[in-house]
Amino acid sequence: MFSRILIANRGEIALRIIRACREMGIESVVVYSEADRGASYIELADQAICIGPASPAQSYLNIPAIISAAEVADVEAIHPGYGFLAENAHFAQICADCGITFIGPRPESMKMLGDKVAARAIAKKAHVPVVPGSEGKIKDEKEAIKLANKIGYPVIIKAAAGGGGRGMRVAHNDISLRNAFATAKNEAEAAFKDGTVYLEKYVVEPRHVEVQVMADKSGNVLHFFERDCSIQRRHQKLIEESPCPVLDEHTREELCKSAIKVIKEANYENAATVEFLLDRDKRFYFIEVNTRIQVEHPVTEMVTGVDLIKMQLKVAGGQNLNLRQKDIEHNGVAIECRINAEDPARNFAPCPGKVEKFILPGGMGVRVDTHISQGAMVSPHYDSMIAKLIVHRPTRGEAIITMKCALSEFRIEPIKTTIPICHKILSHNRYLQNKVDTSFIEQNIT
Repeated sequence: MFSRILIANRGEIALRIIRACREMGIESVVVYSEADRGASYIELADQAICIGPASPAQSYLNIPAIISAAEVADVEAIHPGYGFLAENAHFAQICADCGITFIGPRPESMKMLGDKVAARAIAKKAHVPVVPGSEGKIKDEKEAIKLANKIGYPVIIKAAAGGGGRGMRVAHNDISLRNAFATAKNEAEAAFKDGTVYLEKYVVEPRHVEVQVMADKSGNVLHFFERDCSIQRRHQKLIEESPCPVLDEHTREELCKSAIKVIKEANYENAATVEFLLDRDKRFYFIEVNTRIQVEHPVTEMVTGVDLIKMQLKVAGGQNLNLRQKDIEHNGVAIECRINAEDPARNFAPCPGKVEKFILPGGMGVRVDTHISQGAMVSPHYDSMIAKLIVHRPTRGEAIITMKCALSEFRIEPIKTTIPICHKILSHNRYLQNKVDTSFIEQNIT
């Protein structure tokens, strides 16, 4: 096992990894930007190194600076967290070339699954259902229109190297497809420096369901059941829960088995999330693999009792999974609300600033993952998520009530946050009745 690792991230996930390291007797080295200097979580690390200015490109995305910090601190491994360089195969390869363990998948697996066209091919080879669509990239709008007419509208154009909803456009006819093709391609080129796009049948009223998996270096793969991530805005998740409230046991078993098939076919190791769409008839279709730990991993931790960050560290350190699938049990219901520094009244505009009042909720089954404290500054330079509020109760009804109470207790002032809109969603009849899909917020929450 490692004696010292570097955490190439910031905020909540950096603190989460620091805590796991402390419990395992591993020294942690955290890097930080000038904007994060003085952040309270940095004091909990064994060592802290400034790697550049506030701009992510000059700090948390600055590979030479991070590798230099790793060499100065003499670490054995780097944990990338999520976001920033977490799914950057080039960074993972540089770590390997420098003799530093990357706490995540091998570069070749990350690169392969990071390309959504290649990931679809892997799923099909593993005999896992995929949404009908192109076999590979779409060359031009003429090819896109021909295929769309073959599989039927609506269709969705997606960036092969996409993520976070960028490079995605829905089309309902030939005219809108022409516009969607050009827009998605340009957006993908700007966001990912890769304008490759592909086409899929657009699943109407889908639920977004994902399976947490973990694989060791010996080829053992386990699943930790599923999370329902259908409550999202512009493809950005806002509320997640486990289990998916509409899955029957047979479909759940097939879904989880399919996730394992994809991971084994990709010869993958460490943590991953295999994502699916679930249609109105409860048929599921593979869409992509996230080759990192997810923001919403606490949901799975609460219902399984497994510390996924510690497991990541052990697997990266060469240990085999010490569990069997039958040893992993799903207990109760967990719900997570992402608390973002955003103003819903102004189209969810970022709301940075000083936190002058900060009161955490509590009670049985309540967990808060955050790096924020009273007096902290919410920076305009980074992602707006400042906390994750998670509850775990025996039933979904109890979990919803506990979450609403916790949201009512949570005070973050004077900046605006998503606390009120999360409360509104949890009070909506369609949410309470499990009648939601990925367009729920746009159609029901104003």
